[in-house]
Amino acid sequence: MKKAIPEFKSEAEEFEFWSSTGKGADSTEYLDWLQAKRAKFPNLRPSLRTISVRLPVAMIEDLKILANQRDVPYQSLLKVFLAERLAAERKMRKAG
Repeated sequence: MKKAIPEFKSEAEEFEFWSSTGKGADSTEYLDWLQAKRAKFPNLRPSLRTISVRLPVAMIEDLKILANQRDVPYQSLLKVFLAERLAAERKMRKAG
């Protein structure tokens, strides 16, 4: 029989419980991972990380022109272009 997962007063307390830096609870004592199912959370916003990318000035200007034509911020358009390319790469990898 698996142990009951305790109720936590805060996210920090829960982190400490599961963390190897804290008590380091072994999740296999609490969960049957063989019965686990992948979950989707469609309403969660993805975590964002700020990065610095050096691009040629001409490329940025072209991106700004395209973004202006679409009436969107150029950084948003860049994210769309990157997402489309990543999806195409994933599709090619699966096919090949």
